[in-house]
Amino acid sequence: MSNDGGEGRAAAVPDARFTTLAISGAYDHAESAHHLGALSEPAHLATAQSFPSMEAMLAATAEDGDGWVYTRRGNPTVRLLEHTVAALEGYRADTAVSATLTATGMGAITLATMPLLSTAFGDKPNIVASPQCYGSTTMVFDKRYGQERDVDVRWVGDPLSVEDWARHIDGETRFLYAEAPSNPTVQLVDIPALSELARQAGIPLIVDATLATPALLRPLALGADIVVHSLTKAAGASGRSMGGAVIARHGLGLRGRPAELSADYAGYLRRGPLRDMGAVISPFNAWTILADIRELRGRVDAMSRTALQVARHLEEHAGVVEVFYPGLESHRSHRIAQRDMWLVDSELDGGEAENRFGFLLCFRPVGGVRAAHEVMDRLRLIWRANNLGQVRSTATIPGATTHKQAADADPGRSPVPPDMIRLSIGIEHPEDLVRDLDQALQTR
Repeated sequence: MSNDGGEGRAAAVPDARFTTLAISGAYDHAESAHHLGALSEPAHLATAQSFPSMEAMLAATAEDGDGWVYTRRGNPTVRLLEHTVAALEGYRADTAVSATLTATGMGAITLATMPLLSTAFGDKPNIVASPQCYGSTTMVFDKRYGQERDVDVRWVGDPLSVEDWARHIDGETRFLYAEAPSNPTVQLVDIPALSELARQAGIPLIVDATLATPALLRPLALGADIVVHSLTKAAGASGRSMGGAVIARHGLGLRGRPAELSADYAGYLRRGPLRDMGAVISPFNAWTILADIRELRGRVDAMSRTALQVARHLEEHAGVVEVFYPGLESHRSHRIAQRDMWLVDSELDGGEAENRFGFLLCFRPVGGVRAAHEVMDRLRLIWRANNLGQVRSTATIPGATTHKQAADADPGRSPVPPDMIRLSIGIEHPEDLVRDLDQALQTR
């Protein structure tokens, strides 16, 4: 296939809708003809490419080249997924967008942020971030950057307060960082307002939008500069592969940074830091995620519908103290979620645009930590597992698992109640999930 980099190949169908982009991506009839007419994208599982001549080898290995030479530098199957992810995240964003992929979601977060912290741009870098973050993200910022690299990590007291964010920004701030919605408390932030703060400061706003997926929220269209995803989650909902993605708008206009960073940040990452440090996604994993991502919109729609039904049921349950879900009026981010979270292209289905609030919710059962453990042990249909966004519904207690390191390191700042159960809704029938939760919440 063509191995162009920054701007990506054109979609197979001009002005295609979201679902068509998810199915076709950059794999069109012409590309299929190069693979004996195969309807599905080929899996290029080789680690390297041979060349017909020395001239061809030298051209492909040129320092600024973007062709397939060695899979750490790029691979045709990986590139197809890059084009698809960029097309979905950049849908209706009215800006040029490109993407680069990593081995995991955490790989995407470190790849997106680390180059911005170079001391070549100043002696004492700082970052401003929402504390409503995934546990491993908190550990990367606090331990790997703060303790090991002397980066000043400034956690915002109230992520919904734009003024609070503004107070933390100064001339050495390298980026703003937030999750929308956050894992696990599903809090949102005001992306347009934070984008304006970042623009004024000449720095990027980075948003982890894994829990929304581009089917419900596209931060680039709201003004954000860089988006990260764990493709291990809803994008790869079969649960067979891990992967991450960094998607960035072109022309970032970063204050005091080399032009190559601002022009095409994702392309810069692919051709430099990712190539050199090597945290690339395997072609096989990219191939399986390509298959999963085709049905992203329909799957996330179904999961979100069920999640709202389950959240409303739990909110009325006598055995539940509190429910966290942005689709509920009781949730602190509900108004922002109503404004920003929409099922993509739902207005084209013959009616009005429809809100969808995602597949993740959390709840606290009556009785505290002990009761939470007992509820987990009584689950029969829902799986006890530390992953989310899968076709199977899963549950965990983040304070004891996914966020334990962060909570242990700074118990006073942890936003995760120790008795909170995180529930990721799959595609099972909602009545079956409700029955399972009801029997698990019964007291002995």
